[in-house]
Order: sequence, then structure tokens, then C-alpha cells
Amino acid sequence: MTKHYKLMPAALAMLAISQAYAANLTVTLSNDLPGARPSETITIPWTEVNKALPGALVQKIAVKDGSGRVIPHQVTNVAPQAKDPKNIGAAYGDLIFQHSFAAGEKSATITVEKIETLAPVFPTQAFARYVPERLDDFAWENDKIAHRTYGPALAAPDTAGVGKEVLVTSGLDLWFKRVPYPIVDRWYNKGHDHYHHDEGEGMDMYNVGKSRGAGGTGVWTDGKLYTGANYAGWNVIANGPIRAIFELRYTDWDAAGTKVSEVKRFTVDAGHYLDQMDSTFTFSGPASLTVAVGLNKKPEDKNQDAKIAVNRDEKSKALTQWVEQKSNDAFGTAVIVPGSGAFGADEFNELAMAKVTSGQPLRYYVGGAWSRAGEITSKAQWESYVADAALRARHPVKVELKAQP
Repeated sequence: MTKHYKLMPAALAMLAISQAYAANLTVTLSNDLPGARPSETITIPWTEVNKALPGALVQKIAVKDGSGRVIPHQVTNVAPQAKDPKNIGAAYGDLIFQHSFAAGEKSATITVEKIETLAPVFPTQAFARYVPERLDDFAWENDKIAHRTYGPALAAPDTAGVGKEVLVTSGLDLWFKRVPYPIVDRWYNKGHDHYHHDEGEGMDMYNVGKSRGAGGTGVWTDGKLYTGANYAGWNVIANGPIRAIFELRYTDWDAAGTKVSEVKRFTVDAGHYLDQMDSTFTFSGPASLTVAVGLNKKPEDKNQDAKIAVNRDEKSKALTQWVEQKSNDAFGTAVIVPGSGAFGADEFNELAMAKVTSGQPLRYYVGGAWSRAGEITSKAQWESYVADAALRARHPVKVELKAQP
């Protein structure tokens, strides 16, 4: 489960005291859950790396696990136009890496150090991009699953005689993968009539239509869901190899007399079937609104005679589906809304509800898995995975830093 980690005050104090003599930065990770936690994403502000390792360069650092093995890392760039005369990494945001806790593993030690040689370029496992060649789609993926959603060009009316596709929706689509490598560019390159069939890498078989798709939002009032249209603007903040972060902006829509706009921030981490979402709704008038996060009631591919099992887990605040299909095998979808107060439904969607205030983000998690990928092959496995992801979100890994002479 993707999350950000806070550094403990005592660790920051020790870091400040010993920074002048540091040869490396020791990162101690503490875990209070008994089960395995694969692909835990750890973020450390670059300012703290620089305190411990003055003058460290993004291309000349190594991150090593407890056995001394170099592990993949990423440094985000949050200020691309920043000048850096003091060589402190002024443009950098966070150092990012992952650790997989084995069952029963309570702590782990990671070291960050300067190196003289160039750091390797690690394989991309999380990726997002604007897709102008497909009517302003925006697509993203990690090594487990891919997604897309729809932009202004798709919503624009057809020009007489052209036959352009038209779809007005802020719903989110799923692309099911069978391979760990990036496929978004390959699938757009081979085209619509190919990626709707499984040619070995997976397929786009998820149905969005008039629904929220897999994790779209809307405002719920008086028993009705009010939704926006296609995204109006995008911004990529980070782009792999471990984590992709981007935002989509949705312009005002009317929710029973209240004008509402939304900015969604997506955090997509390698190794996870669920993405972290932070949606900020802006409105005036009411002190709060009820927002619903949805799953399409009929997400199956065409002519699949689907059998759909829905589970509403009050403890985990998770809404899950398991969809058995005639020939395309089974898939699961899920949303976790930690602040959810209730579950509901409308004509097209299963819904998880939460109260929001204007300008304050709502965090939730969205994703899916396909049995043909071979990792999650049953309803029980999917529900267990989602419940475990919710538990991990409630119990973040603790991070302590210490500069070592």
C-alpha cells in the first residue's frame, strides 16, 4: 500500500548532530504487523539526505539493504527550474525506495551512501503519461495493472461525417496485465482492435460506460449521484522507476445546486494492485458534502455472462467485486475509503460514501487484479489482499534516520 512516512523527531535531532561527520545515512524501518508486507514504499525528504551526505548527487548515491545489496531507488524532482549554487539538491523532493518485510520481520536497516561511480538506471515499474494520440486519454501503470481515463478530445462532439468516438465521463478504466514490464505505449501503438483482445500481455476488457468505472467519484445528495465530465488538465509530478505521481483536474459541475470542482492526485507504486488517491473537492455554501467512490455494477466484457460477487467490509472500509466471466477468466476490483461512513448504490454503481470539506483531500485506494495474471486467482484471495492493504494503510512503517561516521 502506498503511503508517506513521517520521520521521528529524535532521529532528526541525531541527524543534525552527526551530519558533519557522516559517511552514510542509516535508515531503520520498524513494522508492527505480523504478516508479510511486500513492496513497502519508503520516502525520505532529500533535505535530510543532504544533511547527512552534503553534496550528494542523485546519480552518485547507492541505497543498500541489510546484506549490502544495491536496491532500486528514485529521487523525485519537485522544482525543475530551481538553481542549485550550494549543491544541496534544491530541485529534489524525496528519496524513494522499497523494502519487502517477510512475515514476522519487525525491523530492517537500509543504508544510503555516496559513490564515485554512476548509479545504475533501474527498470521502470511505475509510469504515467498524457496520450494525445488517443483523444487526450491519460494512462498509467505499474508492474501489476494499468489504467486510463478520458480527456477533453474524447468528450468533444463529433464533426459531421467523421465518426469520431464521443464519451463524456470522469469514470476510470482498468487494463489488465499479464506481464511486469510497461505496456501502455505498446498497446496504444498496436491500437484499439488489438488491445481489446489478449495477445499474450493482457487486455482491455473492463466496461466503464455511464458508470464510475473503477474508482471514479461523484457527489451524493438526496439519493442521487452528481458527477463531473472528462478531466480538463493534467500534471505529472514524478515518473518512476518506483513511484509515479500525477494530478488530474476536473472543472466545475453542478451537484444539486452546488458548484463542485475536483483535483485528483494519483500515487502509483510498483508491486501493488491498488493505487493511492487523494481527491480534493472545492465548493462553497455547504459546510460539507457526501462524496461517493464507485465501482461499475456491470464491469464485465461483452458476451461474458458474468457472475458478480460484491463484498462490503465494514472493518476495512473496503468495497470489492469478484467477476467470473465465461471465457475471459475472473477479475477483482476494489475501493478502500478509510473515512467511509456508509455503502450505497445507484443504477450503475456500487458506492462507498465519505464526508468531505472544501479544500481538504479525501484519501482512498483503487485497483483491480486478473486471475489470468496468475497471482490472485480467487474471490477469497482478492478479498484477503484488499483487507491486508487496508490494514497496512492503518499501520504505516516507522522510519528512523541516523548519520553514521
